[in-house]
Amino acid sequence: MTLRGLEAHHYAIRMKPGAEAETLKFFRDVLGLEPDEGAREIPDVPLFWLDVENDTQVHLFSMTGVSKYAESPERDPFSHHIALGVPDIFEARDELDRLGVDYWSAGRGERQQVFMNDPNGNMIELHQIGTCRCKSSQRPSV
Repeated sequence: MTLRGLEAHHYAIRMKPGAEAETLKFFRDVLGLEPDEGAREIPDVPLFWLDVENDTQVHLFSMTGVSKYAESPERDPFSHHIALGVPDIFEARDELDRLGVDYWSAGRGERQQVFMNDPNGNMIELHQIGTCRCKSSQRPSV
């Protein structure tokens, strides 16, 4: 068996510290992306979560080096990565265990994020569908 029901949710990339205004201007004026004003803040990490029209996001984090949130340089949630939603994060973890995939997690309960690397070293995040703001169609109405 494999993981099933995956949805593309966001792609996370870094900004150079001090280039936040210039970066936001580029993503707004060139790519036409607007910030998700309800995105959560992360202490000491300037960030923008930008909505893309296909109901996904681009996450921009301002930092260099290894973040203070990292377990190790190889396990830094603020490294470049793609995030996919899964129907049930606990079932996904069980399947990763069954397949012998090395992973690590951040957060708790259904809101946890599970991170792993593909054979090329690319980081992939899994989180439970409906627990993040990545999909504008799944955000609560204001």
